[in-house]
Amino acid sequence: MPSIKDRIIQVLVEDKLISKEKLEDALLLQREKGGQLRDILVGAKLIDEDKLLAAMSRVFSKPSIDISRFKITPELLKLIPVNICRQYQIVPLALLADTITLAMADPLNILALDDVKALTGYKINPIIADSRRINQALEQWFDKGSSREMIEDLLEDIPDENIELIQERKEAELSLDDLGRLSRQAPVVSFVNSLLEHAVGLKVSDVLIEPQEESLRIRMRIDGMLKEQPGNPKAMCPLVVSRIKVMSGLDIAEHRLPQDGRFKLKLGEREVDFRVSVLPSSWGEKVVIRVLDKAQVKLDIDALGFQEGPLADLKKCAFRPYGMVLVTGPTGSGKTTTLYSLLKLVDRPKINIVTVEDPVEFQIPGINQVSIQPEAGLTFSSALRSILRQDPNVIMVGEIRDSETADIAIKSALTGHMVFSTLHTTTASGAVVRLVNMGIEPFLINSSVSCIVAQRLARVLCPNCKEKYELKEDVVARLKLSSVAGEPHIFFRPRGCRECFNTGYRLRVILAEILMVSPAIKELILHKAQEHKIKQCARDEGMLTLREDGLAKARAGITSLEEVIRVTAADE
Repeated sequence: MPSIKDRIIQVLVEDKLISKEKLEDALLLQREKGGQLRDILVGAKLIDEDKLLAAMSRVFSKPSIDISRFKITPELLKLIPVNICRQYQIVPLALLADTITLAMADPLNILALDDVKALTGYKINPIIADSRRINQALEQWFDKGSSREMIEDLLEDIPDENIELIQERKEAELSLDDLGRLSRQAPVVSFVNSLLEHAVGLKVSDVLIEPQEESLRIRMRIDGMLKEQPGNPKAMCPLVVSRIKVMSGLDIAEHRLPQDGRFKLKLGEREVDFRVSVLPSSWGEKVVIRVLDKAQVKLDIDALGFQEGPLADLKKCAFRPYGMVLVTGPTGSGKTTTLYSLLKLVDRPKINIVTVEDPVEFQIPGINQVSIQPEAGLTFSSALRSILRQDPNVIMVGEIRDSETADIAIKSALTGHMVFSTLHTTTASGAVVRLVNMGIEPFLINSSVSCIVAQRLARVLCPNCKEKYELKEDVVARLKLSSVAGEPHIFFRPRGCRECFNTGYRLRVILAEILMVSPAIKELILHKAQEHKIKQCARDEGMLTLREDGLAKARAGITSLEEVIRVTAADE
């Protein structure tokens, strides 16, 4: 089955919109420099954008329009922030009942559709529009709308005589030379080193350094929850940020743009990697440091918390000679750790394993790992095409973000490769619907995907201080818990002690649902069944949902009922 890109190329050639020779030149340029083929064709004036839109409309089976003919009302402009519109090249055109008609340069941009749906709460009806006209509409209507609102606000409000202009207090700015000199002095170096050593000792996953109006807030994420470290004066902020920039090899003179870097420290006998993200904010530069401590990461699939039966099915799929295993869940749900554990499980000297990630979090001996570099044209899709020429047996794709990557990954699974990847969906059955929305044909999904894992991370109760209690009947009824007549519902709850820093929890465990693509599931996929029908069929075949797996672990005293309710949704 040809990919979406191949189908667009086929339409362009069949309709004689572009010659094969010019098309080959454009494809060669794309391979050399990266980027979207659409932008290359239009930028080089090889094809008129209106004709390209018509071809895309045929392939996507979605209408294309000229948005310059539309008048966009102020009410529509308020639905989606202008920065989101510019980021995704979208414009809201109409709102009818619970559906927004959205003009999009790329109607298969799933991330854009998800963000707008989550932001507005409305369903989305995407249509294709010229990216140039979208940018013109954004400049015209958003600027006009904001100016009109500002004038109306000025005319509407009567000035109050008791108004005093407060001058914004500015911190004394240090020169670049002072920043560089002070960031290398002993007190600052000692403070940052002590902070990082403390974070590693507490098994922290992230350190957040956030300038506030009056102070410097430092928070640490321990077992998924943020805990504030008090007593940090605001004057320390530029020095601490500059020190971290120096350690990460970043530009200490740049304060207006985001920066990303990484560094490594030797603490005692072990080395710890740190990944750094710097973001300008209202009161200074915010820094988030991801702590990547190999000593705290156990790449053992048996130790992650999967239940015995589903884990056996997952292992069976991982050892197949070809196919695809998808791991889904939100950011911070442990998807990468699960994938790394699967890679370590199947790793053998006779197997060639290659990964493409953004970025590489842990270096695994014996595995070839590639970090994408979009600015250089090395994207998931372009890296994946090159990897296929490296004679791999097993491929790991860090994340399927777009239809092109999904298409190549699916075809890799069909042509004799074992593919592991992640997808941002909340449930296992939702991954099927997501792939269909990305333009993957249902029969290709049936032929390639072996199983789908959806997972969350729940905190584990401290074994030294957890205590039993009996759940009240009204709570049992509200949670729809199954019960046996005469038997109490016994669960465990946190109490807090010195061992767990009075939180009642230590470490985290996986809650998972593993959907095996059985013949019955394949039949539903082939007919493009809705998500809840696929999920119900899987449950009828024995799949434990995220909530059910969590309740089982709560009854066993591994986690608490509160944690299960916090990280999982109720089953419909």
